[in-house]
Amino acid sequence: MNVVPIDQPDTLPVIFDRGLIGTYHDWCESFNTYPRTYDLLHSSSLFGNLTKRCDIKYVAVEMDRILRPGGWVILQDTTEVIDKIVPILRSLHWTVSISQDQFVVGKKGFWRP
Repeated sequence: MNVVPIDQPDTLPVIFDRGLIGTYHDWCESFNTYPRTYDLLHSSSLFGNLTKRCDIKYVAVEMDRILRPGGWVILQDTTEVIDKIVPILRSLHWTVSISQDQFVVGKKGFWRP
């Protein structure tokens, strides 16, 4: 499933031309995933664009809800945004590593409060 943010350039026609599926979504709102969860989320500059409209901790919690335990997230963003998002993911008990100061690879753990 490819999700295009509503405030970004429209790339869904390219996705549809390749036979894939996709949708538009405002990441400052919750994402309806019932009844499924996902194994992998990937984003490029999503958080940097969202900081103007909403708090990134809510988006990180939404990602935690969408991913199943053992799921992965790959984020590419600026150093400033990465410095903000990594502590949030670690507080959710994720294993996080940073590569080349612009990529975050995180794995959601299985924990219960």
